[in-house]
This record gives sequence, C-alpha cells and structure tokens, in this order.
Amino acid sequence: MVSTLHTQLSAPLKHHLPSHASLSWRRNLSSDAIASTSSSTLTTKGRGNAAVITCNAQAAPAAVNLAPGTPVRPTSILVVGATGTLGRQVVRRALDEGYDVRCLVRPRPAPADFLRDWGATVVNADLSKPETIPATLVGVHTVIDCATGRPEEPIKTVDWEGKVALIQCAKAMGIQKFIFFSIHNCDKHPEVPLMEIKYCTEKFLRDSGLNHVVIRLCGFMQGLIGQYAVPILEEKSVWGTDAPTRIAYMDTQDIARLTFIALRNESINGKLLTFAGPRAWTTQEVITLCERLAGQDANVTTVPVSVLRFTRQLTRLFEWTSDVADRLAFSEVLTSDTVFSAPMTDTYQLLGVDAKDISSLEKYLQDYFTNILKKLKDIKAQSKQTDIFF
Repeated sequence: MVSTLHTQLSAPLKHHLPSHASLSWRRNLSSDAIASTSSSTLTTKGRGNAAVITCNAQAAPAAVNLAPGTPVRPTSILVVGATGTLGRQVVRRALDEGYDVRCLVRPRPAPADFLRDWGATVVNADLSKPETIPATLVGVHTVIDCATGRPEEPIKTVDWEGKVALIQCAKAMGIQKFIFFSIHNCDKHPEVPLMEIKYCTEKFLRDSGLNHVVIRLCGFMQGLIGQYAVPILEEKSVWGTDAPTRIAYMDTQDIARLTFIALRNESINGKLLTFAGPRAWTTQEVITLCERLAGQDANVTTVPVSVLRFTRQLTRLFEWTSDVADRLAFSEVLTSDTVFSAPMTDTYQLLGVDAKDISSLEKYLQDYFTNILKKLKDIKAQSKQTDIFF
C-alpha cells in the first residue's frame, strides 16, 4: 500500500519540492565513430586486501573544424541519464527555466514518456555503444551528465568507458560546455572502484580542453524514501550498518537549481564545486528521524561493517563476482569514520544563493510523511464509507 502511494505521490512531490588480481584494460574509439581518438587506461593493483585503481588518460586532440558549422543556441542542452533520480530533476528544472531539453535515454521496454509529457525531446542512445552517441549531440550547446551504470552492469562499462566515449564525442563535435556530476572525496578513496573511476573521469574531462564544471555530490535525500521511510511505514525490515559514517544529504531539486546557476556563471568554467546538504547524518539518526515522523518504530536489521568487508574479500576470489566486490568496496569507506560533507559558505557566495533556501532533511522528510500519512488516512476513510454490513 505505502509503496503504491509513494509511486503516486513522489512525482508531484519532487516537482514542487524528484586479491591481488591484476586487471588492466583499454578503450580506443574507432575513427569512424568520432572525429578524434584518445586512449584511456585503468589499472587495478593489489594494496593489502584492497584493490587500488590508477588511471592514465590521454585527452583527445582538438577537433578540426572543416566547415563553419551551424551556430547553436545556448539554451539547447542534452541531459544524459535523464530518467534517474537526479537526471529527471535536472530535466524538470531546465524546462521550467526555458531551456530546449534533449534527453539521452537507453532503449528500454517501458518508454520514458513522462519526459516527453513534460516537453523534452527523447533520443535513444547507449554510452556503452559509442557509435550511437554523436547523433544525439547535433545542435547541442551544453551536455549535463547525470548518468551512472545499472547495478547489474560492470562499473567500468558506463562510468568509465561510456564517459570517455561521451567526452570524446563532445570534444569532437564542438560541445561548448560539459557538466559532470562526481562523488565527494572521490580522490581520497582509490580502494573504491566507482570513486576512483569518478576521479579519473574528472581528470580526463579536465585534460580534454572542454569548457566544463565538475560538481561533486554527497548523497540524495530522495534515496532515503525507499531505503527507510517506506519500509518503516510498511513495517518491514530496515537495513543499516553500525558505521559512524555521516552524509550531508541534499534534495535533488536543490542540486538541479544550483547546477543551472553554475551553468550560467562563466566565471565558474573549469572549477570543481561540491554540493552538500545543511547537516551530515548517520544511518541511525536518519532512522530515528523517520520513526518520529512516522509515529512508529522501525524494525532495524543491523549489518556489521566487518561482515561487508569479509564478503567483499570473499567475492573477489571468484571472477563472476568481481563486480559485486567492486560495489561492496564502499564498506571500506564505511569503516574510516568518513564524513561526506563540505562547507558550503563559499559556494553559496559564489553562486549568489541564500543558505536558507536549501532544504533540510527534516523539512524534506516531514513533507513526505505529511503527504503520505494524509493519503493513507483518506483511503481508510473512503474504505469505511464503502463498507457493506449484512
């Protein structure tokens, strides 16, 4: 019941508030796929029990303009990963601000009709197939990359190989600005494959010569709904760890709004920004807040971080589970007392934003629970009215 209600309510809510194994591999785009080529190498080396990734990327040479070309409007943007938690908010914000929005979406059984309903143009392409990318960039001024790989895919397929191909194509086709979303502190955790790949991609983008802005993120408030809020309301188990890690979650609507402010500020070209929410929270603090707002206790199942670490080491023994091990690598971060947050005073000043306009987690979750509990109450009232007694 709550899951169904969450699906019905989330769209309007979001709119207004959406081993020592050695591995090396190389990706070279063919010259008939794009106008220029480059090479990127990602190497995994053993460091104790962890696998440490190092990357060596050579940026593509400057594209040669063989013809004057057709000027493109600064308002024409391509959003990559437009159906995701962040991507759909970027699309919505762009349309609200008058941009001409094109969405790159992988072919899928269920079409992304909601993007078309909003007023965006949807084009099918796949970052893992470089030959499908160039056509999506025709007539585009700015690329906003919100994409990430699916859980069932090897991390490197989209988040490294696909991003290298996208950046190469953008450079070759004269894209004038590229916005890339990364992960806070990705440069400090080479033992976590996804974080190191994000850091490598940042460097590859910087070396490409494209006008760009890199935005590092800490965590999305929206992800907490399915992880904690809905299970608590449905009296299902809530999974957590005993880690002291703190995360400054941010509403994806605020991320989207700040992104477009940064996009229009030419003085930010080439800069690295970090977006963080007003406060960093532990898992237990988030659960306690949800319990208070829901008015009921959570059925918490705690997984010790030591179990996650052992599982990661075990899965690395088998080739077919290596991608699972890569995703479990975040357990290494969870044991390090890491705080995923950053001071935002300078960023707010640079962007001309008032900190009071940024949603707090308390306010975000309060709005969610108020809406969902009201809906549940209305449904119960309607059910009583239609009860038939014999």
